Amino acid sequence: MSEPVVRTMPSGDVRSPIDTHVHFWDPRRLTYPWLGAVPRLHKPFTPRDLADTVPEPVDVVFVEAGRIGQQATDELEWVRSEAKHRPWIRGAVVHAPLEDSSRAAGAIRSYAQDPFVVGVRRNIQDEPAGFTTDAGFRAGVRLLGEAGLPFDACVRRHQMSELAELAEACPQTLIVLDHLGKPSPADPGTSWRQAMRRVARQDNVVCKLSGLTTEAAPATSPEMMVSLLREALEVFGPDRCLYGSDWPVMTQATHYATWLELVRTALAAFPREAADAVLHTNAVRTYRLDGGHAKRL
Repeated sequence: MSEPVVRTMPSGDVRSPIDTHVHFWDPRRLTYPWLGAVPRLHKPFTPRDLADTVPEPVDVVFVEAGRIGQQATDELEWVRSEAKHRPWIRGAVVHAPLEDSSRAAGAIRSYAQDPFVVGVRRNIQDEPAGFTTDAGFRAGVRLLGEAGLPFDACVRRHQMSELAELAEACPQTLIVLDHLGKPSPADPGTSWRQAMRRVARQDNVVCKLSGLTTEAAPATSPEMMVSLLREALEVFGPDRCLYGSDWPVMTQATHYATWLELVRTALAAFPREAADAVLHTNAVRTYRLDGGHAKRL
């Protein structure tokens, strides 16, 4: 990407950002099948690496990083051990096999009692059409709502209509849309725009302003990025959008500071309180980072 457009809103106007979408991984410790296809990322990316990267104080929410399913507990315990020495790691969005009713209920019950677990992600971006219509999967998503845990939904743009149907079918579960549904910033397309609006009509969905740079062609201008971010802010409203970096996946296309500046530039078109909401308050509310883990299972 080229250099970012100039931000017009001073960072001092808002509290320190909470980045709701960071990954850590260490192939020496756990097994990540997908890393074999991405040589540039096939190495450890740890909390220490992130601390050396961010341009200013940032708190973070860890999001599961695609290790093999049977290592989900190991991943959680590793990140928990890191957080003991780094209180800026505020919580973890962990993996659960939501489509497997025999295992999902027990996993969710355990997570519901764990104050460090703030959400669940079952990555569905590469699943076949109709995956989210399965009765077992929807039952798992509904269990999350009963447990007071949000569901992070990582989908591609062709799955957005299906996500809207899932949100309609599971109205008591808060769904967090990762990466705006992965549109192409230069040409998101009419179908994505229509589906985005349908998703936004569901009151139980919020949207992460994250992950766009790795979906963009190399020549995509910063202005195109900002335009798409502002479109999401207008469709969902600033009170339903969260800041996320998608570090370290984002390092394939941009730098941490560059992405944070782009989000702030998009927010400069909105009232000052919108920036505080997107960069801080909405994360606290969505993931109950104030300690309000009102679980029921």
